[in-house]
Amino acid sequence: MDAVFKALSDPTRRDLLDELFREDGQSLSALEARFDMTRFGIAKHLKLLEDAGLVVTRRRGREKLHFLNPVPIRLIHDRWVSKYSEPWAAGLSDLKSRLESPMEKIFEIYIKTTPERLWEAITDSDIRSKYQFGNTIETDWTPGSSFTMNNVRADAPLGEGENLEVDPPRRLVQTMRALWGEDVKAEGTSKVTWEIEPVGDSCRLTVTHSDLREGANEQLYGGWPMILSGLKTWLETGETLTTPGSLMYT
Repeated sequence: MDAVFKALSDPTRRDLLDELFREDGQSLSALEARFDMTRFGIAKHLKLLEDAGLVVTRRRGREKLHFLNPVPIRLIHDRWVSKYSEPWAAGLSDLKSRLESPMEKIFEIYIKTTPERLWEAITDSDIRSKYQFGNTIETDWTPGSSFTMNNVRADAPLGEGENLEVDPPRRLVQTMRALWGEDVKAEGTSKVTWEIEPVGDSCRLTVTHSDLREGANEQLYGGWPMILSGLKTWLETGETLTTPGSLMYT
């Protein structure tokens, strides 16, 4: 967490995060135009934010786009703030930003585990329920197969979709249609990509939620920081995350 606090200590870097909060997925040129600073200076600040995990980059053609990653902030919240929070305060890290349609959100986290164990935690229904609000996933995990997301407290499935790519223990791509309310049903189908990359004795997990319409309902993607924090906690400690938001649906 030291790198996160160091990155947040500089007002320019906080302003850069505010700018990505306002409009996610910006290029270096776009960010440079909004600051009275050289291109080199902006690039240096972005590198520190990227090293701290607060910014994630993706190539789109010849451009390198920068995305705000709220997961490290969620982990700080879980460690020191959640004890005093009401359940509704879980929305703290449901950061709202807009992109040109379609919209995508990128979340990145490092977990001290093996790719095989991380893949098992993602695809094993019983383990999944420990960090995803008590929800289970029913599927045979073959390419082209369907899945449903269920909860013992719900009378009907909470979500459904198709497994587009299943490449253990590296990559999982799924379509997703939320079913827990009429407001999210109206959003239609989006896509979730899980990517696992070994880094030393740990893994970098990147979750990309894409094919979202501009201004999509935040219920669709706002829970990811909490889910990934719970996944990290369970794999590294064997314990379930007990923040108020994590217990809302269990």
